[in-house]
Formats: sequence, C-alpha cells, structure tokens
Amino acid sequence: MRVVTLLAALAVASGIAAQPEPKTEPKGRPPVVVSETAREIHDSALLIDGHNDLPWELRETGDPGFRTIDLNKPQKNMHTDIPRLKQGNVGAQFWSAFVPSSTAAKGTAVKMTLEQIDTIHEMVRRYPDAFEMASGTEDILRIRKAGKVASLIGVEGGHSIDNSLSILRLYYKLGVRYMTLTHSDSLEWADSCSDAPRANGLSPFGVQVVQEMNRLGMLVDLSHVSPDTMKAALKATKAPVIFSHSSARGVADHPRNVPDDVLKLVKQNGGVVMVNFYSGFLTPEGARAMQLMFEKGRELKKQFPDDDAKYREAFRAWAKQNDYPAGDVRDIADHIDHIVKVAGIDHVGIGSDFDGVPKLPKQMDDVSCYPLLTQLLLDRGYTKQQIHKVLGGNLMRAFAAAEKVSREWGK
Repeated sequence: MRVVTLLAALAVASGIAAQPEPKTEPKGRPPVVVSETAREIHDSALLIDGHNDLPWELRETGDPGFRTIDLNKPQKNMHTDIPRLKQGNVGAQFWSAFVPSSTAAKGTAVKMTLEQIDTIHEMVRRYPDAFEMASGTEDILRIRKAGKVASLIGVEGGHSIDNSLSILRLYYKLGVRYMTLTHSDSLEWADSCSDAPRANGLSPFGVQVVQEMNRLGMLVDLSHVSPDTMKAALKATKAPVIFSHSSARGVADHPRNVPDDVLKLVKQNGGVVMVNFYSGFLTPEGARAMQLMFEKGRELKKQFPDDDAKYREAFRAWAKQNDYPAGDVRDIADHIDHIVKVAGIDHVGIGSDFDGVPKLPKQMDDVSCYPLLTQLLLDRGYTKQQIHKVLGGNLMRAFAAAEKVSREWGK
C-alpha cells in the first residue's frame, strides 16, 4: 500500500513524496542491538518481503527511467537502495505495481499499471548484478543462491484489470505473481475495507477473478479488502492466499488489519499474513488516529477536485491534527506474536510497505533494518527454524502450494 505525508493509500493522489523517519532512538525503552547469534540466523534465512512501493516512489520523483537516481548509491529520501538491501539480507522482494484507484474512473488504470510493471523490469535490467526477475519458487531459490534479489511483481488493486480476465492473464505473462483484489475503493466485484460495499463480499465475477488467479498460479492478495471479501475469497479460492502487507486487528484496531476470525480461516486455508510496518496500522494510538484517513481523503478530493495544492494543504492540516506516536520495532514483533497465537507459526510473514509509508517504528528505518526483527524474535523465544519461517519460509510454502494448484488445474 502506498502512503504519503501522514496518511495511507488515498494520499497517493496528492503526489507528496514519502520521507523516511529520522533515525532517533525510542524513548523509554532501550534500542534493540543485533547480536552475533541473531545476525547468523538472519543471514542464513531466505528473507522475502511481500510489499515495497519503490516503483511508485520513482514515478513520484519523476525518474522511473533511472536517469538521475542510481540505486547503487544511498538514497537518503527513500527507504530502499541496493547497499541497504544487502545489509538487510533481502533475498526476494515483491515490488508493487501500484496506481491509485482514481485512475479507474479516468480510464488510465491499465496504461499506468503497465508503466509501473515496465519500471520494475527496467530496474532489473539496469542493475543485473543486484536483481533478477523471478517467476516462481524455483527461480527465487536459484536467484538467491546467485547472490541477487529475486524480484517479483504484485499488482495493488483489482481496478488495474478494468474488469477483464484477459488483462489479468496479460499481467501474469509480464511477471505479476500476486494481485490485491482492491485498493482503497470498492469495486463492482470486490469490496475495500475503506469504502462502502458494492459487492457484499465477492460478486460472481469476483469469484471468477479469484479462481482464474488460482489457475494461473497468481497469489490472491487480501490486503485492503473488507472482512466480508476476505471471507468470500477464502471460500472461493482453491489455493493459499496472502495478505501482502497487513497487520493484526487484535493488536491495533484499524480496518486495514486482519480480524481474529479471519486469521483462523487463514490457518485453515494455509495462507500467510505478512505484517505491515506502517505505524498507523501498528500501534493502537496510530490505528485510532488513522481510522478515518480514507474517508477524509475522499471528502477533501470532492472539496478540491481540480486544485491539488489546496487539497494537499487541507490534507496536511488534517494530518497534523491527527498525529500519533511512531512506536518502535517491538510493535512489529507484537503483531507477529498475535498472528502466531491465533493462526500459528506457519501463517505469518513480513510485508514492510517500505517507500509507501510516511511513518515507521523507531529503528525500523529502511530495508537495512530487518535484522532487528530477527533479534526481537530470538529474544522472545522463537527458534531459528521458526524465525526462518517468519522471514520467508511461510511465503515460500504458500507460493509453492499455489503453484501446485495451478499445475493440477483441470486434471
């Protein structure tokens, strides 16, 4: 999910670039320090992040073609670059091909999504020593063994298919390996968690979309969708689902997070909830402050439909009035703990939302910081095997199961 200034997904349309949080230590609790043991566990893991918005950040900076930005060099205004990916031991990354939901009404969603997919391919082409496109689990293992970041694509929002299964199939051919069913707006065939329902879960076409994704081997992503759509998709799917960047509603009560009754269904399904790092979804205070962020954004867009400057100014004023503490890296571990408690150790992963969020927990500043999470899990009694499951093993299992369903489809 793309989040800019102090708001989440809806703020993309404002065009305000996200800025990493300053590197200050949490107050009241000592900083987490990575031990040699944690570092060894971390470096021996296959770390797979479910969601990174670097492609849209590049578009927002005006350089999706890498004319001025060199990812081999530190990017102080972004969360992601190649040196820090190496420090974080990122083994595979789902890069988000995000475009705002508003593009559907303008008729530009497919065009812009294809441009975002092209940006990801261009990034991989320009940095062949760092990245390689992966089409499945075997590729991920091979590419990581070669010391590169296995790069996959996730389309963020079913508005990007323009109600066409043919376009969905085209995206798969271009390397897309998951699609989030909705973004911030409900569709005719699936409902968003942040909009009024239109499909009351999934329409018959929505069921077709889910099952065509199963047939292709494309993971069904339930981040951003309503609880009714979560349940309908879990009923319709023949393969494990993912939540590419969602946290636990039992810890922070925000509509973007996954309720406990759905977590139990994810366990039955064999799916994975990949914890989002955005402070507005992680901390109870952040969740309370950001309850109405999507609704407020739509209200302000209606108020200033043709004046982005006034819209941004009003947005900033609202965000300032609704500010909240960032929390710290321990809040991420709290969500992992809760998902493990309700769904089990096999059903949790990480989906940072780096370069798509304006506020991150203290110490979790960028893609170099994942080892801190390994240290916290170790401190909380997780074994090496369990930590490896959280960092990427669970996603690999679910992805392999989805590939198996695809291979056996129609037999």
